[in-house]
Amino acid sequence: MKKLIALILTLTMLLTAAFATAEAFTLVAPTGAPALAVATLAVENPDNYNFITADTIGAEFAKNEADFIIAPINAGAKLFKAGKSTYQLAAVVTWGNLYFASQKADFTLESLNGAEVTLFGENTINASVVLKVLEAKGINPAAINYLAGAAETQAELLSNAEAIVVTADPAVTAAKIKNESVQTISLQELLKETMDMDGYTQAGLFVRAETRTAQPEEVKAYLASVQEAAEKAASDVAAVAEAAVALEILPNAKVANAAIPGCNIRFVPAAEAKEDIAKTVSIDPTQFGGQPEDSFYFIAE
Repeated sequence: MKKLIALILTLTMLLTAAFATAEAFTLVAPTGAPALAVATLAVENPDNYNFITADTIGAEFAKNEADFIIAPINAGAKLFKAGKSTYQLAAVVTWGNLYFASQKADFTLESLNGAEVTLFGENTINASVVLKVLEAKGINPAAINYLAGAAETQAELLSNAEAIVVTADPAVTAAKIKNESVQTISLQELLKETMDMDGYTQAGLFVRAETRTAQPEEVKAYLASVQEAAEKAASDVAAVAEAAVALEILPNAKVANAAIPGCNIRFVPAAEAKEDIAKTVSIDPTQFGGQPEDSFYFIAE
């Protein structure tokens, strides 16, 4: 009996130590939809999570400080292929949250024909996906303009009743709440129609080389906890919304609860997402530096 108790105590101590080490991992993510994948984890340990603007996330790879980074998959893939990053892709966490939007009455996709359309993120994979869908649907805008980000296209949408823009959740949901005239068309639904893609591989969870080498078991445990947190975006929206507001990822509970379902958060391990990633890469290989090699993917043993 004493040996059994000793064994149980030993196992408990090992599990506790592994959990404590996993909780000590640091993670950096862009604020907005990607951050929602880890919101319920971050609210419990806010010092270990750093949410920054999307345009600065690329620099985190070069710093090589955070144990984990959530970032656009194309950015991580391109840096890895160029030898400028040792971060491997562990999972896909967001699958596209883009929407055509306008205040125009009877707004349809055909409304874009011959019109000015404002996108965000010129020369990004998001823009490439939009342009591919327009091409596949035979839509020909008169002009395509670009702003820096979804917040800027949201502002254009709300200030100009004639504007047609591409913006993203949660910004588009916030716009709908502010102005009931705003109508949207899901880019993800159009991808399904034109390319039989269930969204596109947008943002991923990356793990640092030193971390995965030094703490393989703790990394596996942490990935399982991120998966559980990400799945709450579908199974427990209220909990994710509460965490997102507490962390100031989203402005209030009304926007959070309405926007989270449209953010298309889904945790899929890298090994299972290779085919989906290849489809996204095929839309614009230059964004990824070509198809990623097998060494880009982290496969937990």
